[in-house]
Amino acid sequence: MINCQIKQVIVDMTLRCYSEKLFAGTSGNLSVYDRETGYMYITPGSYPYEKLTADDIMVMTLDGEKVDGVHNPSSEWRMHAAVYREMPGVGAVIHTHSPYATSFAVNRQPVPVILIEMVPFLGGDVPVAEFAIPGTEAVGSNAVAVLGDRNACLMANHGVLAIGADLEQAHIRAVYVEDAAKICAIAKSNRDPVFVIDDKDVAFMKNRGKKK
Repeated sequence: MINCQIKQVIVDMTLRCYSEKLFAGTSGNLSVYDRETGYMYITPGSYPYEKLTADDIMVMTLDGEKVDGVHNPSSEWRMHAAVYREMPGVGAVIHTHSPYATSFAVNRQPVPVILIEMVPFLGGDVPVAEFAIPGTEAVGSNAVAVLGDRNACLMANHGVLAIGADLEQAHIRAVYVEDAAKICAIAKSNRDPVFVIDDKDVAFMKNRGKKK
């Protein structure tokens, strides 16, 4: 059974990300995975976001079978599917091309732990996944390989991948990646090297969160 509410949630979040300039043009993509039905709901490929409605959201299986929708799914559907296959706790994926974070991805440099908020929201620094050809499953598998206990990563020469139990959680993580990258870039322009938070303080924050 198709869940129209999930479709609308994706539309609303897509327009929100677009207005926040987390991606431009028709770049970027969002998805939600309904593990009860095995259906992945995902934005269509190369479709203007200003025109996006719930009817435009594609529904498919992780193997690529179309279940509902009149368009082609995002060309990155294999990436989303790989994440859902390999990370059972993930229910939503957001892939952005936010400029500051993507500049780190282009330089193949992780975003270091410069802000304490990065620990509870992102799990620590933002690592860089190895480059893979866009549209292939390897993009997702490479991301999974570096995520570990992180909630987001950079994809070399590509952009950002943020995960969550739902789209709200994935979104706030994508926002924090861009915010940290922006602050780090500004800090680098003021002084090099940037001073990162000590590992023992990061460990303390992680352990404190587990005790709640």
